Amino acid sequence: MSKGSRFVATLFTRTIVKLIMSNNIAISKIAKLLRMPDESRLVDLFEKMGKITGKKNVAEKIYEENQSIVGQRLRELGIGEDKADSQYVEMELLRKTREADEGLHNFLGNPDYGSQDGCKKLIEVIKEAKLGREEGFFLKEAKMRDFLFLNPPQNTVKALGYKSVKEAMEKESVYHIFAALRFAENERWLNNFFFRPYNDLLADSFETREIRVEVLPEKWRKIGAEYAGKKLHHISHLKEAGIVFIIPAAQDGYPGQSLENFTLIFHYLYEVEFYSRVFRKYAGSSDFGRKIVDLLAANVSSLPLPKEGVSWRIIPRYLAKLNESDPRLFEPHINSEPLHWLKAESDIDRLAEKNPQIGLSFWRGIDDFVGEIFHAGKKGDNLVSFDLIDNLIFLSRGGIGKYLYHQQEALWNKIFIEFAGLEKMEEILTEKLDKGWIELK
Repeated sequence: MSKGSRFVATLFTRTIVKLIMSNNIAISKIAKLLRMPDESRLVDLFEKMGKITGKKNVAEKIYEENQSIVGQRLRELGIGEDKADSQYVEMELLRKTREADEGLHNFLGNPDYGSQDGCKKLIEVIKEAKLGREEGFFLKEAKMRDFLFLNPPQNTVKALGYKSVKEAMEKESVYHIFAALRFAENERWLNNFFFRPYNDLLADSFETREIRVEVLPEKWRKIGAEYAGKKLHHISHLKEAGIVFIIPAAQDGYPGQSLENFTLIFHYLYEVEFYSRVFRKYAGSSDFGRKIVDLLAANVSSLPLPKEGVSWRIIPRYLAKLNESDPRLFEPHINSEPLHWLKAESDIDRLAEKNPQIGLSFWRGIDDFVGEIFHAGKKGDNLVSFDLIDNLIFLSRGGIGKYLYHQQEALWNKIFIEFAGLEKMEEILTEKLDKGWIELK
């Protein structure tokens, strides 16, 4: 072999080795960010998805994007990458989250969330900033009334001081009563009695109408206080009724309240839209009612994934909130929740660009999948989430606890999106949610 041939062969070998090492470093880092106990499973996933889609170097792309964003934000915080300590980074991220909340609170006119008027500016700004659709496919008001007459919510009726559900509906919004079911009634009663007739629903019980965002009257504050305490926030939604609602806050406020309210309403609006599309998809199904019940339950299949091809589980909730060691969290999956956050944060990002006084500049451009491993003294290494929502929860809980599940679920979605695209992921989530998994070949 000539010297030139040997040089070319050596260069080629070094290039291959370099690519392999780069790939291993990238996948190893992604595995750590996902808390994967078995890195080889991730290696196999990237290899098979690459063959199916023809996409190369996806792990390296994700790794480099993550490292670039982390490095940039550490520089903004004035923290040297070689000296970054996990506790210090967490506290600085907490500080930036607090600054963003205070800036938004001022931008909204320092609202009092214990009153209806205090929430009006919040809702107005959200409606102006949101790009998504305003209509959906939801349960008819007449059908909502039928359900209330069929199984009267006694706790709600009593709490409002009425003698019957008929009297309550004559004087209260049916939407408000329906919303109250989530926090005034016993969960067992709801599941065993109130929701049971949902199984008999037909598509003609639904109609196309505008999504509602409403603040419940202040009389609901005391009734909803226990619910807000359990949920640790006072905003929720009803997918089938097409409403996002705010319970007037019983407390005087807490760190992160404005930013939490703001982001949650955006998120719920996109979630309600998403489920509306799935409701409409089921309209031609002979078992429409049962499908609706299953959908609202947000159950996650526990059946083993098929071994042929590449299978991805479909998860419509944050399993880590119940059990951060759930084995389904460590197998390939896509999750609808980060999709809603992705759209919500995109709207918020545009709003922040137009209104820099809000103080969200630090969080602009940080994709929610970003995280990093930092030294934590005698405890070894520690994973820190750069996701705004994880840090917002950390702030609103008084800096107590550790929240990673938004970042980690977003990272699983990121992997799928890099291979197949965002539109494909959203299509699969809409079309295959009831099946619980997809198989790619």
